[in-house]
Amino acid sequence: MLFSSLLFIFQFMPIFFLIYYIIPVRFRNVFLFGASLFFYAWGEPYFLLLILLSILVNYVAGLLLEKNSNIKQRKFILVLSLIYNLGMLGFFKYSNFFVENLNYILKNTLSWKEVLLPLGISFYTFQIMSYTIDVYRRKVEAESSFVNLGTYLCMFPQLIAGPIVVYTQVSKELKERTYSLEQIEEGLKVFVLGLGSKVLLANNIGNLWNDLGELGYSKISMPLAWLGAVSFALQIYFDFHGYSLMAIGLGKMMGFEFPKNFNYPYISKSMTEFWRRWHITLGSWFREYLYIPLGGNRKGKGRLILNLLLVWSATGFWHGASWNFLLWGIFFFVLLTIEKLWMKEWLNEHRVISRIYFLVGILVSWIIFAVTDLREIGTYIRKMFSFTIQSDWIYYIRNYGLSLMISILFATPVVRTWYQKTKNLPVDIVIMTGIFLLSVAYLVDAAYNPFLYFRF
Repeated sequence: MLFSSLLFIFQFMPIFFLIYYIIPVRFRNVFLFGASLFFYAWGEPYFLLLILLSILVNYVAGLLLEKNSNIKQRKFILVLSLIYNLGMLGFFKYSNFFVENLNYILKNTLSWKEVLLPLGISFYTFQIMSYTIDVYRRKVEAESSFVNLGTYLCMFPQLIAGPIVVYTQVSKELKERTYSLEQIEEGLKVFVLGLGSKVLLANNIGNLWNDLGELGYSKISMPLAWLGAVSFALQIYFDFHGYSLMAIGLGKMMGFEFPKNFNYPYISKSMTEFWRRWHITLGSWFREYLYIPLGGNRKGKGRLILNLLLVWSATGFWHGASWNFLLWGIFFFVLLTIEKLWMKEWLNEHRVISRIYFLVGILVSWIIFAVTDLREIGTYIRKMFSFTIQSDWIYYIRNYGLSLMISILFATPVVRTWYQKTKNLPVDIVIMTGIFLLSVAYLVDAAYNPFLYFRF
């Protein structure tokens, strides 16, 4: 069930909040837990047992870690929980990939039934691992209520696509939270802004990228190749940022404060800055639970390079079981390593050049991300630097030029700055009502409404 669907907006969401607000406070976690399981089961009921087992295993592990003072035993419990969590993620997300590659090497000698990928497994696995690790570190007390831990992991706003919320960020709100009419109103505004970003911007500009796929990358000119790269960059930003905003808005309406996930990443001047602004909760998770435990930058340049390689290989592979995602992670590893060791100060001093470098680099990276076939990636990137000028791009500018300009404008802080200076209650009502009605009209009339991060 997509947030950007008529079923969710006009059936699930109003019924959920009507019941949520009228039931006694002590039953709200029970109801939220049950409603979240229903939300998840709507799409994939056969994977419901998997997420319940994840809660149970880590609930027991947390209690054992809390009560045990023996260091060796505590490490053993933590390792067992990590093996289970990563084992489930590895089996369901990566087994097809490894068998496929083994069959390629062994010339199809292995028989294998394809394993389906459970929705949101990458997100909820990272969330529950952060809980167990933080209990081991004595950073937070173990959750004594199975329902509360289940509510944390299964909370439907961020269950299948983030933002990645670590337990320490919501532990107090799980036990006691308050909300007001102002908070509900603010949550609704954030939800509507996310809906508009997803439906009116991402979906429209995404059509351009789809058109190029149907045309064939070998047939496009250099200007059209760059136009396509820009369209995908904007589509994936507004797609995922919009979904994150909807999740944050829904959480706010329930009394939770979820962390910010994006901060205008395309105004960056380097890849380092980009990853401080893009998918912030994922970057924070890898920094806290992988990069720093590996030693970070505290053990010399050689170890720093190795740590960066491990982190960015994992970041790429986290996004999907495909060679292009691993290549995508390595691409960022190379650029980020060069920036950290040699280019950081130079980029800060040369702002125009740094922005050109960043924009070229990020658009190339999105091609590696978007195109799964390595040969097709090579074809597309060659087209980007082929210097073949044709008139094919004019047709797409005519059809998508307005959408491109609007999307680029909203990818910068310009509109937000204007809105904060001029907003008042009547303006808010008109703007939010207009965005909502246009989004609903689009959903009623259009068949194209994907969500890119479902596949991750």
